[in-house]
Amino acid sequence: MFRVLIGSWAIFVGIFMLMIGNGMQGTLLGLRGELEGFSTFSMAMVTSAYFVGFMLASTIAPKMIRQVGHVRVFAALASMISAIFVLYSLWPSPIAWMIERAMIGFCFCGAYIVVESWLNSTVSNENRAQALSLYMWMQMAGIIMSQVLAASGDVAGFQLFGIASIIISLCFAPMLLTTSRVTPTFDQTKSLPLRRLVQASPLACAGMFLLGSVFAAQFGMAAIYGVRVGMPVEQITLMIGLTYLAALILQFPVGWLADRMDRRILIGTLAAIGGAAALLAFLIPGQIWLILVAAAVVGGTSNTVYPVIIAHANDYLEADEMPAASGGLLFINGMGSISGPLILGWMLDNVGPQGFWLVIAVVMLALGLYAAWRLRRVPNKEIVGEPAAHQHLLAGSSAVAVQVVAEAVAEAASGDAAENGLTSN
Repeated sequence: MFRVLIGSWAIFVGIFMLMIGNGMQGTLLGLRGELEGFSTFSMAMVTSAYFVGFMLASTIAPKMIRQVGHVRVFAALASMISAIFVLYSLWPSPIAWMIERAMIGFCFCGAYIVVESWLNSTVSNENRAQALSLYMWMQMAGIIMSQVLAASGDVAGFQLFGIASIIISLCFAPMLLTTSRVTPTFDQTKSLPLRRLVQASPLACAGMFLLGSVFAAQFGMAAIYGVRVGMPVEQITLMIGLTYLAALILQFPVGWLADRMDRRILIGTLAAIGGAAALLAFLIPGQIWLILVAAAVVGGTSNTVYPVIIAHANDYLEADEMPAASGGLLFINGMGSISGPLILGWMLDNVGPQGFWLVIAVVMLALGLYAAWRLRRVPNKEIVGEPAAHQHLLAGSSAVAVQVVAEAVAEAASGDAAENGLTSN
């Protein structure tokens, strides 16, 4: 692990600083939007716009990288992100924020694609798993640090937006220090027909769509909920920080379980636990300790069930289909992320702040029930080849990270098949 960090330190520092900025924007916009008196629907549109831009970058950013290279694309996108953070505070308008949020979603996705494809090219097959785990830790650490910074100033002023802008401006400095190295080539993320994905694993497709709503709630609407229930900024940032801290802590034990039991049972159990915690927070409002516990449980279960779902989908795909499936799975997840804030916004207006937990509870419990139904309907569904290895992955990663994980699983599956073939001979 230490050798991986030394060999790719610039990439890890860059992604850490990027995630600080991305983590701050969701919290700051939610808090500032409430201070400016923006409607819930407007803030829901602002949140959805981020994921629209994110999805567009999945197809456009690779072309940009091929034309001008990794370093230039990363520097250009980071500069744009930095400028948008300044515009957020100078021009607080729902329409402006919606446009800027779509642009920043595009830029963040493009930056992730640069970093993840670069990292994949600089590590060997032997240490790729360690590199991906360290990459995930840096992402989570950046998000948690962002909440500490968001609680340290006044969201009504320029200071916090300026700090985020400075951090983003500095993040591409270590990346530029790697210009003496040969930059990697970029391979376009392949796609697989959605019909084939649904046929292979209906549970994975349904799970990716439903989880998109939960991730959007955690990323963009949690701060709005916190303000509506009267939580101070410190408690709001603590709530969001606990969401990702719990996800970081639970990644490894859940991954261990995912390789040792029926993944449908694990998916259903995690979803049921997260849904039960959200339902409890909905039924018993006003208890800060319960809100914090529910945020941690929902964050821990939803973010860890994400890679389990990807591994479950790979169980029912041929090895050469696994990398191609990543694009379709992320498209499904993106559609859920776009629609989720709109549903949450309507619920907050018509049900009240507790509608936040009601939506999460319904979505998570629906996933749990569907997993149980699939298990009952097809109790002994045969996987293709050997069970796909579980890989740690953070929700919200670009298609490149998901494809890299799928390629690693496919390589492992091919290796197992070759070994079994030699053994049988």
